[in-house]
Amino acid sequence: MAPQPRSLHGKVAVVTGGGRGIGKALALALTAAGCRVAIGDVDGPAAALAADEAGRGAIGLRLDVTDRPGFTAFLDEVERRLGPLDVLVNNAGIMPVGPFEEEDDATVIRVLEVDLHAVIHGSKEAVRRMRPRGTGHIVNVASVAGKTGFPNLATYCAAKHGVVGLSEALRIELRGSGVDVSVVMPAIVRTELAAGLQPSRGFKPSTPEAVAEAVVAALQENRFDVFVPRAIGPTWAGMNLIPRRAREALARALHFDRALRDTDRSARAAYEARAAASAPAADAVIAEAAAEPEARAHAAA
Repeated sequence: MAPQPRSLHGKVAVVTGGGRGIGKALALALTAAGCRVAIGDVDGPAAALAADEAGRGAIGLRLDVTDRPGFTAFLDEVERRLGPLDVLVNNAGIMPVGPFEEEDDATVIRVLEVDLHAVIHGSKEAVRRMRPRGTGHIVNVASVAGKTGFPNLATYCAAKHGVVGLSEALRIELRGSGVDVSVVMPAIVRTELAAGLQPSRGFKPSTPEAVAEAVVAALQENRFDVFVPRAIGPTWAGMNLIPRRAREALARALHFDRALRDTDRSARAAYEARAAASAPAADAVIAEAAAEPEARAHAAA
């Protein structure tokens, strides 16, 4: 007899990057499943609008996930207003596309701060709040780029591999604690983040709602690996049984490499500009990195 799905009714759930795209769809789906939802987004008005749309007492607050003290304060405020944290969805992320050697330091720092360091910090805060209570669920939104590599997406792939590795380690470390972990690995999803990407054979782009539905099911079933579409899971497992050259040849035949290599830059311009402004707290790190070579040169002189 199959186990009964867990009830999410009354659970306090936080979604980062919830003002639009996958995050907004997740917030709406969790609210519909009975959760009390808090939406965080660097675009505060977008978070508030998403909360209004979700209804049922959802709240929307400004959140820059690269501001670690601010992230902690955001979770404190959510718990003050809604109650102890039950579910944290680390969804906020950016995906600049371009040749590796053309990526400037500011872009690299921004991607690592938003896509990896913020997930580490959010997960750590969640564990500190959930483990003493013996209950909770962390959902880290990675990507299929966390399982393989794509051209013109090297730093993003590095960050998402980090998210997958972090999630796998936490799953083992937290076993028996009552705190569960899921890692979400979508392929191309119809959001602004995927603007200008070329389609691949065999896998149609998913909708944000399909990702949200998969996450809700993973929470109810306590499932770790969440591939979207689900067929990616067995496909990935099968591809890893064949030699690397054959695997890469198959990926080329399915146009997996072209999805990022032949990107329409003009179609991505608006998204890339918004992504570049999505991590205000990281600007200090960027400025410090830019100043280091000048300081070394001055010291040498």
